[in-house]
Amino acid sequence: MEAKLRWTLITALAPITWGTTYYVTHQFLPADHPLYGAALRALPAGLLLLLINRRLPRGSWWWKSLVLGTLNMGAFFALIYLAAQTLPTSIASTIMALSPVVLMLFAWSALREKPRPAHLAGAAIGIAGVSLMLFTGPVAVNATGVLASVSAMVMSSFGYILAKKWSAGTDVFSLTSWQLIAGGLMLTIAAVAVEGTPPRVSGQEFAAFTYVTVVATALAFAAWFTGLRHLTAGTVGLIGLLNPVTGVLLGVVLAGETLSPRQLLGLTLVFAGILLGQAVSSRFPSTPSGTPKAPRVPTPAPAAPSK
Repeated sequence: MEAKLRWTLITALAPITWGTTYYVTHQFLPADHPLYGAALRALPAGLLLLLINRRLPRGSWWWKSLVLGTLNMGAFFALIYLAAQTLPTSIASTIMALSPVVLMLFAWSALREKPRPAHLAGAAIGIAGVSLMLFTGPVAVNATGVLASVSAMVMSSFGYILAKKWSAGTDVFSLTSWQLIAGGLMLTIAAVAVEGTPPRVSGQEFAAFTYVTVVATALAFAAWFTGLRHLTAGTVGLIGLLNPVTGVLLGVVLAGETLSPRQLLGLTLVFAGILLGQAVSSRFPSTPSGTPKAPRVPTPAPAAPSK
């Protein structure tokens, strides 16, 4: 139980810090260089983790790193930016909140982790809570933005399950660094081709990039992949719902926003959905590969010899 709580808390670092990137990006980072912004987020983070671990890919990990770097970092960051530019936050965040269900379906197909009813119920409750928190009235829906958001959600969910399936025998820092470097290099090439000259970065912007790179990318993704290694996909997916919760609470603390009764109900539902998933997982612990352990059946005592 203590180990399960430890892995849960480590995993929660990822969506919480990801939730802070909305505020940091909007307030402090340049908005007219999205590809360079994504590259400056991914590539230095990957190089930092590689410097810490100093282990290069071998064999099949060269192409696996490219695949995972594309799904989880390169294409994902670009699509998320497009969605943020073309969709209201309420629509984009609610679409991303569907990821626990998609994660469970991919895990069922690729890892034979059959979704538990409590996990599905927790996801439904959490998605309803996110909708209540973020929807305040009729909003315009852009088809391109919806397609970008759905694509980002499906691609990253599939990429996370591939990383979980392939990561046996590979330490988390190496797994994370290789993906970030591969995705960052792809983004850098795209940025040079599309955006031309890199943007000039002020002192304030440099500090913001440092936070996003070190905390919200290197640390966050290492924590996320640690969770995927030690917890079931359904459990990790539900923990990911802390992302929009963090964004809403930061708006209250830093931007002086107020929580309406509707948003308070939404927050309550999100936490209820997350806790429901943690409760069922504590009764069905997982192995490091993520496969639930079968309950131990006591061995009957041998019958006493007849006299």
